[in-house]
Amino acid sequence: MMYENSSLLTKVGLPKTLTWGYLGILIFMMGDGVEQGWLSPYLLSHNMHIEQSAALFTVYGVTIAISSWLSGVLAETFGPRKSMLAGLLLYIIGTVGFVGFGMANLNYPIMLITYAIRGFGYPLFAYSFLVWITYKTPKAMLGRAVGWFWFVFTGGLNVLGAYYSSWAIEKLGYQNTLWSSIFWVALGALFALVFNKESFNTHQPQGQTTSKKEELLKGFTIIKAEPKVLLGGIVRIINTTAQFAFPVFLPIYMAQFNISTKEWLQIWGTIFTANIAFNLIFGFVGDRLGWRNTIIWFGGIGCGLTTLLIFYIPAWTQGSYWAVMLAGVLWGALLAGYVPLSALVPSLVEKDKGAAMAILNLGAGLPVFVGPALVGLFISTIGNAGIIWILAILYFISALLTLFITLPKNKTQIETRKLYVNENINNGPLP
Repeated sequence: MMYENSSLLTKVGLPKTLTWGYLGILIFMMGDGVEQGWLSPYLLSHNMHIEQSAALFTVYGVTIAISSWLSGVLAETFGPRKSMLAGLLLYIIGTVGFVGFGMANLNYPIMLITYAIRGFGYPLFAYSFLVWITYKTPKAMLGRAVGWFWFVFTGGLNVLGAYYSSWAIEKLGYQNTLWSSIFWVALGALFALVFNKESFNTHQPQGQTTSKKEELLKGFTIIKAEPKVLLGGIVRIINTTAQFAFPVFLPIYMAQFNISTKEWLQIWGTIFTANIAFNLIFGFVGDRLGWRNTIIWFGGIGCGLTTLLIFYIPAWTQGSYWAVMLAGVLWGALLAGYVPLSALVPSLVEKDKGAAMAILNLGAGLPVFVGPALVGLFISTIGNAGIIWILAILYFISALLTLFITLPKNKTQIETRKLYVNENINNGPLP
């Protein structure tokens, strides 16, 4: 029975030795996502300006970006467990300060500082685990393995977090909802760091030593060694810029069409319910159709078109809840078209995958800064429609950039899969 369970996990592309870690990421990210859909409207209702709200999310995004880059090199240098533990501690410290001293007194400077500290938390925790995945997973099933990562990451952050908060803010209140996040992140850490017994090593050749300073510098020098990694990082930034821009202004925009904050939270949660399902689907599609093709057509082109649809549907349908829901679900599904990027970028290099993932993780963290910053900088001059068009055009640009992210001729995706078959032909069924 144990062999059968292991074989099933392998077939669906889930590294069996890291299963507890995946569950921990799901629960941790649920705790992290409790305020994402309502914090901006909450601040505006307490006499803050939208520019102040955007600035808060922008500062938060800066620390997330720094932490996202550090997660790759720190995980490779010190091991994922230590960097994940650091993320947990910083998240708890930031949350205590933000809720207990910032929100409680509506002290904006303290809110800025403590929310920034909180921003260091989840990238160190989650993206360090993603580095772990890239080292422990055969390349032929890496697309599916990272698909599972984004399944649990997004499922916690945007689905369970949104649905839980829509219930908790009514039953517990806004501040207590944020306090409860500490329980959830601690529970997630229990699964990911205690129940997960998997070891980690970078398979560095025997006798080869690298100083910690050199390992950290690889997070920058990898760009010179393999410029395509930088292109992957830029595409990754564009991938979720809209995801972090939308919550700053769309709830207010939707309110003009009589869509309440609670309804918006339900729409937002459903959007990412579709997204997590398609994270898995596009993991499989990418392994079959090709990582680049999936990113270009489903991710870049698809998201560009559906971003425009989300904005114009409320006006075209006089604020139809279900029409907005449908447009959002289409966008959320196609957003998963970028999932193979997490397989494509580390496959550009034979070694130093942690450094390549550092750039990709930086690209994952920067949208938390770039999205709100775009809103704060331009909404007063070009309005909601202008912001939407910027986001849509960025998606189309990402499709163009992906054309240039090609694997080396001796390392095509098909050849990688054939190699995996040959290496495992006597070890059971191919995943």
